[in-house]
Amino acid sequence: MTHISDLLLNLTPDRLEGALRLMSYMLGEARDVADADEVLTRMSELIRAGGVPLDRATSIVPLLHAEAVASARFWERGKGARSYLFPFNEESGQGYAHSPAADVHKSGEWVVLWLPDTSGDRYGIVPELKADGFTHYIMAPVFMRSGMAGTFSFATQAAEGFSQEDIIFLRAVFPVLSACQEILATARAMQEALRIYVGEEPQRRIISGDVHRGEVMHIRSAILFADMRRFTELTADMNAEQATSLLNAYYDCIVPPIEDAGGEVLKLIGDGVLAVFRAGEDGAEACLRALKASRGGLARVAARTEQPQFDVGTALHFGEVAFGNVGSGMRLDYTVIGRDVNLAARVAGLCSARNEPLLVSSEFRQRARLEGRSLGEQSLKGLQSREEVFAVSLAEDP
Repeated sequence: MTHISDLLLNLTPDRLEGALRLMSYMLGEARDVADADEVLTRMSELIRAGGVPLDRATSIVPLLHAEAVASARFWERGKGARSYLFPFNEESGQGYAHSPAADVHKSGEWVVLWLPDTSGDRYGIVPELKADGFTHYIMAPVFMRSGMAGTFSFATQAAEGFSQEDIIFLRAVFPVLSACQEILATARAMQEALRIYVGEEPQRRIISGDVHRGEVMHIRSAILFADMRRFTELTADMNAEQATSLLNAYYDCIVPPIEDAGGEVLKLIGDGVLAVFRAGEDGAEACLRALKASRGGLARVAARTEQPQFDVGTALHFGEVAFGNVGSGMRLDYTVIGRDVNLAARVAGLCSARNEPLLVSSEFRQRARLEGRSLGEQSLKGLQSREEVFAVSLAEDP
C-alpha cells in the first residue's frame, strides 16, 4: 500500500503546494461550511489550481432518509455545483447496479476509464460523458466507519486526459477528501435519522446535548391528536404487510397537511398522530394553522377511493407541551408529556363515541374564535375537571 507521504514526495513543488492547500481546506474550513455544494466547488477549484485539468467532479453519499437513498452533488467547470436526491425506488436500485459506483464498492479499487476506448454499454453514464466531450473519467470509493459507502468521481475534457502526475495528485489528496466526506455525511446522517424517528425539535435538542433523564422543555402550542377509527377491526384479518400499508395510507392523509401548515409531528403512536403548532403572542394564529391542517387531513381521508376505507377522528386543543427525557439507565425516550397532551388525546377518543370527525376543546375554540356546536361538559379519563367539547364544521370558514 502506497502511503500519502510517498505520493506527496512524487509531486513537483508547485503541485505539492496545491495539494497541501487543498488538504488544509478539506480538514479545516470545509467542515464548518453549511452548504455542501460550496465545499465541492471549492474542492474542485483547488484541484484545478494544483494543476489537474478537472472539468467535472461528483460527490455521492448514502442517506438515512425516508424517501431517498443517496445525495449526489455535481460540479462542472463554468457551471458551478448542483445537487440531486436519488429517490427510494426500484429504478434507483437498477441505476446503481449499472454504475461504476457498484463496481468500486465491490472491489475497493478505482475505476479509471479512457472514454474514447470505452464501450457505451460499459456503464449507464458512459454515453452521457462521451456526448459532453469528456475523455478521461475516474471514480473512487469512500468507505466509512459507520458502514456507509460513498464515492468521488473526476472527469476531464482535455484531449490527452489526466496525466500520470494528475492521478498521483488525486491519489495523494484522496484520503483527506474521503475524511471530509465522511465527517459531513456522518453528521448529516445522524441528524436525518433522529429527525425521522423523533421529529424536528427533539432532533435539534438531542444533537445539542439534551440527553439526560429529567430534562424538560415547555412550549405553548396548538395540539393536534388524530387517530384512525376501528383500526383493530380493520386489520384483524390482515397480515403485517397489509396492516403497515394501511397505516401508511392513513399517515399520507394526515401528515402532509400538518407539515404544509407549519406543524411538527412529534409522535406516530400506532394509529395515532400527535402534532403541535407553536404559538405566538395569543395563540390564535397557531390554532388557525392547526384547524387548517385538520380539515385538510380529513378532506384527504374523504377523497380516498382505495380499499379498505377508514374514518379518522381529530381533536384540537391549546396548551403547553413538555418535551422530556424519560427512561432508566442507558435507555431513554424523548417523549411528549403533560396534561394538555392527555386532554387532546382524550378528546380525540370522543370522536368515535360521538361520531364526530373534528372536536375541539373550549380553550382552542376561544383562541381560534370558532362558533362550534357544544357537546356539553365531558368527563375525560384521567382528568379531574370536566371539559366542554365542541364539534366543528369541516368546511373552510367564509
